[in-house]
Amino acid sequence: MLRSKAESVRAGLMLAGLLTCAAMQGSAQDVTFRMNVQLVNVFVNVTDQNGAIVGGLTRDDFALYEDGRPQKISLFERESEMPLNITLAVDTSGSVYKDRDVERDAAKRFARALLRPQDQMSVIEFATYVTERTGFTNQLKLIDHGLDSLRGGDATALYDAIYLASQRLGTRQGRKVLVLVSDGGDTAKSTTYAQALEQALRNEAMIYSIIDVPIEASAGRDTGGEHALITLAEQTGGKSFYADHGGLDTAFAQVSEDLRTQYVLGYYPQNQEPGTDFHRIRVTIPRAAVDAYHIRYRTGYYADTPARRR
Repeated sequence: MLRSKAESVRAGLMLAGLLTCAAMQGSAQDVTFRMNVQLVNVFVNVTDQNGAIVGGLTRDDFALYEDGRPQKISLFERESEMPLNITLAVDTSGSVYKDRDVERDAAKRFARALLRPQDQMSVIEFATYVTERTGFTNQLKLIDHGLDSLRGGDATALYDAIYLASQRLGTRQGRKVLVLVSDGGDTAKSTTYAQALEQALRNEAMIYSIIDVPIEASAGRDTGGEHALITLAEQTGGKSFYADHGGLDTAFAQVSEDLRTQYVLGYYPQNQEPGTDFHRIRVTIPRAAVDAYHIRYRTGYYADTPARRR
């Protein structure tokens, strides 16, 4: 009886020990160290008061902030070798029909002048619907074929094009660029300006707007649409150009030059405010006078919560 009782005690102690170890292991498993290691890339263009490109700046010339909090610049590059992923989106609606051949030929020259072996371009057209004519490729023959396949339609699904093109660009690695050729009017009304902009920011798409005004002095000119193209470019760190100032070739050349003279500032976010969906970015050059330089970059980025189409 005593032996049985002693064995029971020993068994109880062993069981208690096993339970204690299991509890300790469980506690160790419950302690999870989470670190936000997402590198945020900010593509920056700097010009002086006359609009001339400012080169030769170093990492130490820049200061970078997220939501007002200073951030350490962990990556710095000039004239980045990072691959370019470019979607060329051409408006083929009735309002710009007269310029279709000019747009096609200028776009072909643009592709030949810009694309390097590591770069790729896709071609979409938007009118009543958005249609991809060429998937991402660096083969000029395929790009030419896509541009030769432009058809056209009546309405202008501009915001649909931005929304869908941004989603496709978001799956790519490297710099993501959306070049829009349009007069700016959206008549499809299925996606809003806010939804299009959000999707571009979520997918890190820089928008370059080439504004092709059909008739400059026309009473029916859509100045609201032109303003939308300008602000879309400003908010995403791109730029806008009017095609009538030197023609489409000049506008495409300006886009090419802009992409070749970008600084890349990368940082790992520190001291983030919890629960913030959209993080605002600010870049400065502290040593310079306030109005000495114009610094262009995207306004911010969204956290990893997925965007839903409303």
